[in-house]
Amino acid sequence: MSLRAIYFDLDGTLVDSEHLHAVSWNKVLSEFGLMFSEDEFCQQFAGKPTLEAAKVIVREHGLDIAPSALANLKHVVFSDISKSHLPDLLAGAKDLLTWCKKQGLKLALVTGSAKAEASAILSGHNLTPFFDVIYTRDDVELPKPHPEPYLSAITHFALTAETGLAIEDTVTGSTSAKAAGLFTVVVPNKYSISADFSHVDECCNDLMAVKTLIASKL
Repeated sequence: MSLRAIYFDLDGTLVDSEHLHAVSWNKVLSEFGLMFSEDEFCQQFAGKPTLEAAKVIVREHGLDIAPSALANLKHVVFSDISKSHLPDLLAGAKDLLTWCKKQGLKLALVTGSAKAEASAILSGHNLTPFFDVIYTRDDVELPKPHPEPYLSAITHFALTAETGLAIEDTVTGSTSAKAAGLFTVVVPNKYSISADFSHVDECCNDLMAVKTLIASKL
């Protein structure tokens, strides 16, 4: 395997943002008399695109609002909150990005978050310059777990899937990457640690282990 590109997920993979997503959802849903605990929310929705979560919430709780409108409210709240409460980078995230760039690898960010949400985090941590291309939920028709987001990034690089490695933290994201034909590595978060990742190529405990894995494939 001759690696030429690394495809990164964002939430839960590079930044510890699931808490902020749960807080943002609860702020929006409080107007409808709903409230999730962080564990309850993340167990059900971590890794799922906002619109998909909105569809489930509207359907299961009979909310009088279109899912797209509910999702837009959440996007706005998340962007606003993240400006003053920026989620922390996960250990080793910036080191891994810096090292990958020094190896001459192409880097793509492939996230299920909306552009406004991702931009707030990327700008806050000055991560944007690391990536040669960024695909958000707003840039594709079919979000994760469909392979379109990763296939779009692969096509942008004019590379084959066999030359790429994807890093994810959830079943939703890893299903997307694997279906796109990428060598798929998962670093489970505390909410996905018990999930079935039998479909992926490797599971690592942290991003430092991912760095070692990538080095072995150069």
